[in-house]
Amino acid sequence: MTMGGTSRNQPAPTNTTNRGRGRISTGLSLALGFLAVEWSVHLINAVVFGGGLSNYGIRPLDVDGLWGIITAPLLHGSLEHLMSNSLPGALFCFLIGLSGRRVWWEVTLITTVVAGLGTWFLGGAGTSHIGASGLVYGWLAYLVVRGIFNRSLLQIILGIILGFSYSGLIWGVLPVAEGISWQGHLFGALGGVAAGMFITSDNPAKAGRK
Repeated sequence: MTMGGTSRNQPAPTNTTNRGRGRISTGLSLALGFLAVEWSVHLINAVVFGGGLSNYGIRPLDVDGLWGIITAPLLHGSLEHLMSNSLPGALFCFLIGLSGRRVWWEVTLITTVVAGLGTWFLGGAGTSHIGASGLVYGWLAYLVVRGIFNRSLLQIILGIILGFSYSGLIWGVLPVAEGISWQGHLFGALGGVAAGMFITSDNPAKAGRK
């Protein structure tokens, strides 16, 4: 019988175990947060504004349309559009979140800026671009390539699995379908690759020493 504390037959959780639980918790909170924000904005836009917020997309070569770089990823033109981004977006948020909130924010910021500016410059005058697809492509591209730059075998294996699983998305970066923002997809993916190249906070060796 013990007077409190940890039983001699049940070793205390190690720091590794606690870190693992913390990473999973962070990943889940980011995934659920992504879904909560995207769905809340869509419902508010539909119910309160009658879809009027969709006018705040990226309008290429229009100075006022630069604000869309920030607002466009929060807006979707239809329920189907939102649903198509929800599941992969939540999955990628979770996987990136396993490396920590800082990593997620860095990847998201780089992807948002690169996707937004690329779309603003080359999206076509008179068009408007909305949707989180650019982020989804950026998150996926980051997950696919980061292991190469981090020299992490586990990250490389995960990247290969994701690359094969979502290989069909490659068509989204090509101008093959009317009404699809292939520019956002393309530059989102390029932003994800850039994040994989330049971010150092996601290095597993550094994370393990914390």
